Amino acid sequence: MSENALLDDTGTLEQADALVEQLADLLEREFEALKVQDLDQFEILLSGKNHLLSELTRLTGVTQLADADKLGEHWNDFRTRMLACRDMHRRNEILIMRKLDAIRGALESLNVHEPASPVEVYDRLGQIKRIRRLRSFTEV
Repeated sequence: MSENALLDDTGTLEQADALVEQLADLLEREFEALKVQDLDQFEILLSGKNHLLSELTRLTGVTQLADADKLGEHWNDFRTRMLACRDMHRRNEILIMRKLDAIRGALESLNVHEPASPVEVYDRLGQIKRIRRLRSFTEV
């Protein structure tokens, strides 16, 4: 069966629609896991997402954005749903980046060994804490 005949097959479209539905559900669960920082669940979902994407690639032959143009008009709803999944994936990526930035900021605030550090640390009374750099035994 040729590639075009496969893409014209109604069964193939139905399989792809079922997979994209699973992908959308998985991306929503991934977002929820990220919000509560359940990294174990996130890793499980990530593995499932990769499997679904591999299956979708196998079914449709779409590996790049330009490949989607090869799909016929009867695939328009599928393309629209895949674009929605792409947006959900981007939303999850943005959440991950924000959480990483917050973690980096927290780590930087704890790492104030430099007197010229731009990060200010406050004490319990809300006053800027003067951090005195202690010399280690290796410094003379």
